[in-house]
Amino acid sequence: MTILGMGTGRSMKQDRKWVYYLGLALVAAVWGANFGVSRKGMETFDPVLFSFLRFSLAVPFFFLILKLKEGKVGISLKMVPRFMIIGLVGLTALEIIVMYSIKYTTLANSSLLNVAPWPIFAALFGPFFLRERITSRLVAGGIAAMIGVCFIILGGSEGFDLSSDNMLGNLLAFAVSIIGSLFNLACMPLMKQCSPLYLSTWYTTFGVVFMFPFTIPSWGKVDWSALGGSEYSAVLFNVFLCTVIGFIVWNEGMLRIGATRANFFRYLVPAFAVAAGYLFFDESFSGWQLAGGIFMVAGLIWISLERGEPAAVNV
Repeated sequence: MTILGMGTGRSMKQDRKWVYYLGLALVAAVWGANFGVSRKGMETFDPVLFSFLRFSLAVPFFFLILKLKEGKVGISLKMVPRFMIIGLVGLTALEIIVMYSIKYTTLANSSLLNVAPWPIFAALFGPFFLRERITSRLVAGGIAAMIGVCFIILGGSEGFDLSSDNMLGNLLAFAVSIIGSLFNLACMPLMKQCSPLYLSTWYTTFGVVFMFPFTIPSWGKVDWSALGGSEYSAVLFNVFLCTVIGFIVWNEGMLRIGATRANFFRYLVPAFAVAAGYLFFDESFSGWQLAGGIFMVAGLIWISLERGEPAAVNV
């Protein structure tokens, strides 16, 4: 009877995994659509200020949800240095590097070098942070998804430009993949000591503190009295959907299915960005991009159909 009960519980746990895969896909859709939303917002705000508004306005809601759900919001002194480092690297530095990579190279270059290597580095660096099985299904699905995202990005009108004018931006975009994967992996052991909600609340809090000095030159450039519905909508979309809900759902998904598998779902972000451009900005898409979308979705479905226990995490 005990053995049967254990098997049934394990089966139920496996059956619920689709919820986390769906959550990752929905977050990727929101982040992809946000390329268009942020484009509108940054017509009014400097990029660093726009990012600061996004994260700083999200902090009170993180604390409110944390208090309502878990009953406590405090942090022990011994945990402060770890959350400070994660907030500084994973939010402040990463967001600033992303913005400057976009500034100093083409959108295609930035998208490809930012998105495509990220899951690969997560898999390579994973053994230093946690134990996750790298299976043949994961490798095959990951390769198909990576081919798909390359088709989506390179199939656009900009293509890939290796000229020396873009070298600084290319290096920064590539650095985003390395730093971002290390940031995700560094969060995993902490999520065995605290909830994804608690983690998101505190590293975002420290991240906005470190980001604030970079915004000082930008506040005076905004005509605050002239702000309208489109600007407020862009900020609110970023605060609630991209940050509060997005961070919580993404971190929960990483915890439940493993960082390596979760990070392959980042490949959906440029696909949804292309879709948003087509739907809302009358941008075209090519046959290569359509083929890339099919490759990518097939690879991610192949990964998500794998049956196995959730990853074990070292602490």
